[in-house]
Amino acid sequence: MTQTRPASSALLDLRLALEQPPADQPVPDAWRWVVRKHLAGVRDQLAHEGAHPQDAGLAARDGALLRERDALLRRLVALGHPLLSDPEVEPVRTELRRLAADIAHHEQRLHDLVFDDIELELGGSE
Repeated sequence: MTQTRPASSALLDLRLALEQPPADQPVPDAWRWVVRKHLAGVRDQLAHEGAHPQDAGLAARDGALLRERDALLRRLVALGHPLLSDPEVEPVRTELRRLAADIAHHEQRLHDLVFDDIELELGGSE
């Protein structure tokens, strides 16, 4: 059984790959395949995430995060084909950087939700 890495690690790997200039790769199109591999890791982590707080007052935020995650997954999947096939890689690279930033913001909101759920469970900051 393989152990999954935290989404932030998969996302960090993707962001580092996106920072490498595609033209600096020794093998043509190697950059595309490296980025594609890291996209798959991020996709897997997003697909398996979930906060699902116990407090009903946080249910609306949880639902919004699930919808946001689904939208991020759709964007990620939609960029897979252009990443491998578009002759111009820079527009795809730019869009992938935006997506990575949006996923990082999503992760922060997810962490905030989990923190708020724990804080409510423990009785707040009294």
